[in-house]
Parts: sequence; structure tokens; C-alpha cells
Amino acid sequence: MYEYKFVKVDLSNWNSKPKEDYQEIIADHAKDGWRFVQIFAPAIKGTGFATYFEIIFEKPVN
Repeated sequence: MYEYKFVKVDLSNWNSKPKEDYQEIIADHAKDGWRFVQIFAPAIKGTGFATYFEIIFEKPVN
């Protein structure tokens, strides 16, 4: 069995770039035993562009 963690990263309204360093977020969570699963970016603006994405991690339940 696994537990999951979802980390929301907001995107800039001006250029759609992440407001946080997603590579650093993934590396920091890996140090704590979390395995990167995927990045999910829902299309939620009227233009079809996401305003945020979620980084999904998992690790075995002890």
C-alpha cells in the first residue's frame, strides 16, 4: 500500500512559468523518501492554459 502527497505549484499569470523551482521540490521530497510519480496540469483558464500544476509523490506505507 502507498500513501500519496500532492504539491501545488502556482504558475505566473504573465508567462505561465512556475513560481517555485519544481526540480528542487522533487529533489527535496526524494530525500525524504518520496518517489516522484507525475506532474498534473489541469486546463482551467478560458484559454485552456493551467494556472497551476500539482506534483504527485508516493511512498510505501510502513
